[in-house]
Amino acid sequence: MIDVLIIGSGGAGLTAALNAKKNGSEVLVVSKTYPTHSQTCQAQGGINAVLNETNDDNNQNYINDTYKASHNLGNQKNIKYLCENSKNTLMWLDSIGVPFSRNKNYGIAQRKFGGTKAKRTCYSSDYTGLKILHTLYDQCIKEEIEFLNEHYLLDLIVEENCVKGTIVLNMQTSELIQIAAKTVILATGGYAGLYHQFTTNSFVSTGDGIAAAFRAGAKLSNMEFIQFHPTTLENKNILISESARGEGGYLVDKDGNRFIDELKPRDEVARAIFKKNHDGEKVYLDLRHLGIEKIQEAMPQERRLVIDFLNLKMEEDLIPINPSAHYTMGGIETDIDAKTSIKNLYACGECSQSGIHGANRLGGNSLLEIITFGQVAGKNASDSAKEIDDLSISDIQYKKNEKQIEEIFEKETNLDYLKIKKEIGKLFFVNVGLFREEKKLIKALDYINKKKEEISKIGIKNKDKIYNKNLIELLELKNLITLCEPILLCAIERKESRGAHYRVDFKDKSLEYEKNSVCLLKDGKIKNYFEDVL
Repeated sequence: MIDVLIIGSGGAGLTAALNAKKNGSEVLVVSKTYPTHSQTCQAQGGINAVLNETNDDNNQNYINDTYKASHNLGNQKNIKYLCENSKNTLMWLDSIGVPFSRNKNYGIAQRKFGGTKAKRTCYSSDYTGLKILHTLYDQCIKEEIEFLNEHYLLDLIVEENCVKGTIVLNMQTSELIQIAAKTVILATGGYAGLYHQFTTNSFVSTGDGIAAAFRAGAKLSNMEFIQFHPTTLENKNILISESARGEGGYLVDKDGNRFIDELKPRDEVARAIFKKNHDGEKVYLDLRHLGIEKIQEAMPQERRLVIDFLNLKMEEDLIPINPSAHYTMGGIETDIDAKTSIKNLYACGECSQSGIHGANRLGGNSLLEIITFGQVAGKNASDSAKEIDDLSISDIQYKKNEKQIEEIFEKETNLDYLKIKKEIGKLFFVNVGLFREEKKLIKALDYINKKKEEISKIGIKNKDKIYNKNLIELLELKNLITLCEPILLCAIERKESRGAHYRVDFKDKSLEYEKNSVCLLKDGKIKNYFEDVL
């Protein structure tokens, strides 16, 4: 029996694994792909921290910036914990070998990101997430942490509101495995992959952990808040990180005029760009004035991407850009101990709504959150596991999943999963994107309800049990559709504009909605309500 079972092998999952192991627990990490493939590797710009409290910056400024960016939906206690521990978190990453860029005095270099008052973002050139991820994985190998790669989470085993393990699918053989565990940590990432072909996320970001937690009865919160990154390569969804603007890049229109403060919060910058795009104007990122030496030092990866995908050079050309869905602030509701509403189930990273980001996330805060709350989740899940001597599990959930997979193999279909995924991606970008209104949200909900009914009756063409991609695509699509309903219900009910949620029919903030939205599945029906921010 496993003490701490971790689903997901990005930065949050690996940090949790290291801390649970350090605390004396037997740990298993289950991953849909491989650790070095996770979304964390695509976080380029940096990780925030106050390394030295001076007249220019201090922890209170950092707390204030984060809370302000959350549009009053952040949990002040949790934000305080994150910000005040930021130096310790960075020092830990530095101590295990993350190769941060250095300043002239050999300290960790920092750059300024949007929505902040100081240079607070530590970085490793423009490979920050990748360097952190690889270093964490190296440490996991060193600590002999066990991994089960290419295994897909089907469902959690929850009995009397207590998690007791999971049912996973071996993607190599299509066999089901029941894994008993005293505690489970979900670290499965967000759901921006829903905006297929309009997102910076990889194909594997399909919200599987959040959907499984929802089916098991966990509370989801703030699902309507979806962040669009202002600068991705035009029609390519290739991210050019905030570091480009943090290093002094401009946003200019077709006439070369700057039209917005480039370091305003992401929601405001993304809407300003989208509006111009929507009116038929192109928008460009202008880095030419920085010079090749600075660009090579700070953005070598992004320079290469611009050459490869647009055949342009940052030091010579204007770079056409547009916004794309990038990050999801909502997820499984967790407290400061990373606990969910289900006993012994923890969550950390982008799949959780930990009370940090509220309605809008500051650039550089996601990497800090996954490490900080990855540490919290690992330690607390390990402590809880030590209090459990025996674990009895029925086979009810296993039989349900076994029947589900058998039925999928038995049924025939001519349905094109990729086509449906594309339809949903476009539907969400147009109707649940940077500008929203009730009639469009209801239209999207009607489409999803029809599609949910349709997809429940279908199977797969390919009946082979070995590496059956059709099977995984169908399961992922079902999870995405599962999450559409909570997103849309929360977006319809929040009749105001706040952060990433902008309603053209309710353009102002309302004190009535200065609350977190909640979605909960009970007796097969979704309960949707608001609760006070703690």
